[in-house]
Amino acid sequence: MGKKVKKESEPPSKDVFDPLPIESKKAATVVLMLNSPEEEVLVKACEAIHKFAEKGDENRSSLLGLGAVEPLSHLISHEDKLVRRNAFMALGVMAANSDVKRLLKKLDAIPSIIRKLSPEEDVVVHEFATLCLASLSVDFSCKVQISDQEGLEPLIQLLSSPDPDVKKNSVETICNLVQDLPSRVAVRELNGIPPLLELLRSEFPVIQQLSLRTLVIVTTDTDTRATFREEQGFDRLLEFLCNKEFSDLHVEALQVLSNCLEDRDSLQLIHETGGLQRLLQFITTPTLLDIQTNAVKAISRVAQSSENRKLLHEQDIERSLVELLSLEGDSLRTATCQAVAAMSLHLASKDAFRDLDGIRAVVQLLGSEGGEVREAAAQALSSLTSSNQLNSYAVYEAEGDEGLVQQLHDVIPGAVAHAAAVLTNMAEQEVLRCSILSHGAMAALLEPLQSADTHTLVRATQALAALACDAEGRTWIKYLNAGGLVPLVQLLRSNHKEVRRNACWAISVCANDEPTAVEMCKLGALDLLQEINSSANRRNKFSEIALQRLLDSNLSLKYSLTNTLAPTDITVDGFYDPGQARSGQRVLTLEDLSKQPVNQRRPVIAINAKPLDTPLLAVCIKRTGKVAVSFTLSSCSKGKSKGRKEDEKLRDEDESKPQQEVAMVTEKPWMLPYDAAFHALVTEATKTILPLHVESEQYSALARLVSEVMGGAVEVDRQHDFLWELHLSELRYELQSNIIPIGQIRKGTYYHRALLYKVLADRIGVSCSLVRGEYNRVWNEVLLSVGTPHYPGCQPQPRAHLVDLIHQPGRLLRANTPQAKQYQTI
Repeated sequence: MGKKVKKESEPPSKDVFDPLPIESKKAATVVLMLNSPEEEVLVKACEAIHKFAEKGDENRSSLLGLGAVEPLSHLISHEDKLVRRNAFMALGVMAANSDVKRLLKKLDAIPSIIRKLSPEEDVVVHEFATLCLASLSVDFSCKVQISDQEGLEPLIQLLSSPDPDVKKNSVETICNLVQDLPSRVAVRELNGIPPLLELLRSEFPVIQQLSLRTLVIVTTDTDTRATFREEQGFDRLLEFLCNKEFSDLHVEALQVLSNCLEDRDSLQLIHETGGLQRLLQFITTPTLLDIQTNAVKAISRVAQSSENRKLLHEQDIERSLVELLSLEGDSLRTATCQAVAAMSLHLASKDAFRDLDGIRAVVQLLGSEGGEVREAAAQALSSLTSSNQLNSYAVYEAEGDEGLVQQLHDVIPGAVAHAAAVLTNMAEQEVLRCSILSHGAMAALLEPLQSADTHTLVRATQALAALACDAEGRTWIKYLNAGGLVPLVQLLRSNHKEVRRNACWAISVCANDEPTAVEMCKLGALDLLQEINSSANRRNKFSEIALQRLLDSNLSLKYSLTNTLAPTDITVDGFYDPGQARSGQRVLTLEDLSKQPVNQRRPVIAINAKPLDTPLLAVCIKRTGKVAVSFTLSSCSKGKSKGRKEDEKLRDEDESKPQQEVAMVTEKPWMLPYDAAFHALVTEATKTILPLHVESEQYSALARLVSEVMGGAVEVDRQHDFLWELHLSELRYELQSNIIPIGQIRKGTYYHRALLYKVLADRIGVSCSLVRGEYNRVWNEVLLSVGTPHYPGCQPQPRAHLVDLIHQPGRLLRANTPQAKQYQTI
């Protein structure tokens, strides 16, 4: 009974697998373990992958190829904290690989990462989650996604994390995000400025540097700069700048300061706190080149407003800048010249730079090897000489005009544009203008006139106009005729308003030289200007002036196109009346007209009282057409004699040289025939009209002379019997030319008589105009003082009168009266 029963142990459950320690040396095996349902396996697998990925980018690429990224992107949201932490550690390190970043973007991992930035998460998760975002935020689309997922706010909160790695990764991500404008605004709105300023006190330089770089970007926003002031940002910044231990980061700090100093309130604040003096110390105290350069850039920013320039002038900033011009370093010299340019907008500063011999120092920099230095030096001189003749003369005394002319050949468009601007400023003074021209400025401007840079084109055309403003300058226009007029005229086609406007002004100035005006007309300037002036959008005052100047230089064209010659339009030998030009019709030159066969069109009336013994021009042209050599002959007979000698000499040279050699031939240019009858009329008018002392008598006597020459008076109802057309046809066939000298016309109607009256009046100094109406009606208008003056001792108001040349020769008809209107229409 008392028998003991031995208790048997329970057999192990069939569902339980005994623990199996696994050691693997293959990454592929570990990657497979990422799909395990067991937390302990996942923790160890993630840990192993983290260590493997830390060894180099090649390992990260290997893990990517084995498919580790996708399971890791899921494990960062695992419910187990340890699994999440290790998964983030592995993924954060792997995200440095560019291919991994692309896959994470494709897997849409960013929302999951941002969700783990919450305060309750482990600090290690924060560290590697921000590390992952720092890598991803380099990509533009990832930046957008981080912003859209409201990732900026938790990142700003993590700037106050006790862990330095979390701070570093967070501020690096923010620095990448604020490259886009919306994120800059968001940083301010999310109160991100205070924690960024706090990071300046970090013991880790990399965190300080990233914070400064972020502040450099966000302070480009005006409202952010206001917040920066409110949060005592200047105090923190000056505290940082005064610490010599941070000297390697002073460059970025000065960039932040430079941005903030654009605001007047900021400058006033920093001035009150002694920050401006500290900034000036960076300029004057020898230190790192980059620090001095950025300090000068900050001064340039400050000098953008007139109030700030006045404040800087009171601090004697000009002396410091002049001293910097003598230091080595292209970046420093460039920044200093730009600061000089900015400060020179202040009138007192312009004088100060001249008194300190700063202009000579800037001129010397025109010869620098660095293109940016040359450009900045020319920019400084442009500002210094603007509306300041003393400074322009100082540039001349420093022999800067020659260097500036040479700089017109520079490859940097900005250097060319600024050099042209300085020359424009200097050309206001005649002595300086002559010196500039003597250095070949006109020829040097040819290249800038063909530039693709609009700013260069504007400045080049302005310089051309300034240098050609008087007779001395226009003697150099021959260089333009060698090729510069073509691009100048083509600039009228420019769609850039300022280029087109300045081209019009340059053409109007050049048109004061008659041969140049004729050449520009041949190149199509007249047609282009007419087209511009017909457009309400493209027309400007300069285009109207240019057109008028071109016409004033070619009165034949002017009369044909406008049907009017004013009393100030004085005709000379070579003037002709080709008839009224239709819209768009090209007016041919006399030489072109002379080459046409005799036709039935309206004859061309020409004026030439130049005697036959006037020196002729013989042009010797090489048969290749490459070179032309000209000489003058004193008379026709002498010209023929010398021409024969030259021909014989050339023939001898031809015989002694191979046939391929170029020979010289003498060709006489076409010349308008001498009109002896007109010459005699000018002499007669001088003898009979000028002795008369009463204006009205002069007008009437000249009218009677013209009428007598042109067939006498013609009654209104007998005009059809006056066969002037037959007479002109006979002259045309007698001369075998469509060009008829005006002195040979013995029967003339309205337009012949009015033209003769005008050209004779111009020769003897009698003032009158020439007006063409409709139906071949042409008349002359004169100003005549008649009636009683309004005030004692004053002359009566001059009134316009028409001169009757055909019906009652010598009669003066008051303009706009029925008699005058009848004369204009019958």
